[in-house]
Amino acid sequence: MKRFLFSITTILLALTISFGQQMNANVSFEKLHHDYGQINEEKGPADYKFVFTNTGDKPLLIKNVKPSCGCTTSDYTKQPVPPGQKGFVTARYEPKNRPGRFNKSISVYTNSDNQKTLLRISGEVIPRPKTIEDLFPFAMNRIRLAENAAFTKVLNTAVKTKEIEFINVSEEPVKIEFDKIPAYITLKVIPSTIKPGEKGKINIRFDATKVNDFGFIYQKIIVKENGEINNKNYLKISAHVYEDFSHLTEEELANAPVTSFDKRIYNFGIIKQGELAKTTFVLKNTGKSDLIIRKTKATCGCTIVQPEKKVIKPGETTVIKATFNSRGRKGKQTKNITVTTNDPNNPVTTLKITGTVNLTAEQKQKLEDTK
Repeated sequence: MKRFLFSITTILLALTISFGQQMNANVSFEKLHHDYGQINEEKGPADYKFVFTNTGDKPLLIKNVKPSCGCTTSDYTKQPVPPGQKGFVTARYEPKNRPGRFNKSISVYTNSDNQKTLLRISGEVIPRPKTIEDLFPFAMNRIRLAENAAFTKVLNTAVKTKEIEFINVSEEPVKIEFDKIPAYITLKVIPSTIKPGEKGKINIRFDATKVNDFGFIYQKIIVKENGEINNKNYLKISAHVYEDFSHLTEEELANAPVTSFDKRIYNFGIIKQGELAKTTFVLKNTGKSDLIIRKTKATCGCTIVQPEKKVIKPGETTVIKATFNSRGRKGKQTKNITVTTNDPNNPVTTLKITGTVNLTAEQKQKLEDTK
């Protein structure tokens, strides 16, 4: 009798477990990885449909689909998939400006026991042929430049050179000249006149010994085409100029000035649009010779910086006043202030003003009214 009861109990338990298992949805994809092979960039997005079957006994629902990057988008079956029926997840890969091999994943979240299924797509993007616009992206009236001139780091004792290529995209010869060139920049065009469809070069010489400034230097130089001046035709030249301390002796370095700020970040919290956020950064010279503030510069016109004095004796302090104007701003804000000094070990210090700007109820209403 006991043996009979044990057998009945075992059968019932097995049926219960089996019944419970059958009442779940289950996703089964035909394949989890698709290799596109080679994709031509100019042909646009490449699609592939991953097909699955609900092999469970409960309707299957795709809760969410998350590609691993913005280059991949997905569509999928939105309605519950009955047992035994099929659904899909479509992967679309955007090859524009993404030459070379790729390997991306797509996370599929369902109401099945596994909950998450990882799909993968891979392939190789064959770059499209480069156009004139690609090779020479900076357009003027008759010519296009391959680039503007950016000198990343230039010591104030150095001279840097750069060569920029350009092309004549007009139907007539073009003579290139420049207007209002600063003393620290020398420009030479080779050849000075180019025929339609031909290429030329602009040789740029940046002499930092004549700049008499530090930090970020930005200059827009008007480009004349056949003697004509168009205020939209600019050659843009930029550089970061640093003080050269290589000539200092060990004794001079030991007796050099040292910058010490009471803080480098000021968080103004939450303010309303139009309000001002003011703070002071206290700078102390903990070195043994005069500390000279070469330059203070904010990243935008919304921030005003005013050093109390430019020369700080050893042991003395000065105050740098900073005001952030939130007019026209909203959301999270972070503005940088660069302070350039003659401290050889720390010539450039970056200070930050950060916080959040909220709109008033009236401002929110005006914004809604303009939509």
